Amino acid sequence: MIITGDDPEYITFVKARLRDQFLMTDLGPLRYFLGIEVSSTSDGFYISQEKYIQDLLARAALGDERTVETPMELNVKLQFTDGDPLSDPTHYRHLVGSLVYLAVTRPDISYPVHILSQFVSAPSTVHYSHLLCVLRYLRGTITRRLFFPRSSSLQIQCYSDATWASDPSDRRSLSAYCVFLGGSLIAWKKKKQTAIARSSVEAELRVMALLTAEVT
Repeated sequence: MIITGDDPEYITFVKARLRDQFLMTDLGPLRYFLGIEVSSTSDGFYISQEKYIQDLLARAALGDERTVETPMELNVKLQFTDGDPLSDPTHYRHLVGSLVYLAVTRPDISYPVHILSQFVSAPSTVHYSHLLCVLRYLRGTITRRLFFPRSSSLQIQCYSDATWASDPSDRRSLSAYCVFLGGSLIAWKKKKQTAIARSSVEAELRVMALLTAEVT
């Protein structure tokens, strides 16, 4: 359980009431919770999953120490017919599932994870090779963290984009956006659009509508 707020006295009161009703131990300031590491400085908070990535790389057993600069090559368009089916897709599914949780603090991998997760039902050797690319990227960027400054404006800044007809299987576009509160990244999402856009302008308008609903 995480208890947070800006009133230390009330937090102490809540913990005392909980201790009266339940057997519990106070572990002090938040440092680690469900694979997410939190470190506090005078400037703000850092959130990362470095240990989680280390455990993930150990389970992946890559067999080499190579790293790559980007999690996925530009303009890659994967399909179900690419490559040969994996004899045992369990390992692929396990790794992709772990990456989905890792994207909670690593928005830089959300796009390739979105793409790779579409093939968990029938992954192939090609899909697995792109999965290894993401893992090698994480190895080289394992110390990257999200930063939430203590002093920041409350101005909301939003960015959106769309890749028109980027999925070769159904010609649907991909929406992507991120939302900043001052200097803090507080929300981001990538989602395939539900209908086929007839132009890039229509695809852009759809993601702007999605972003507006999120901000509202």
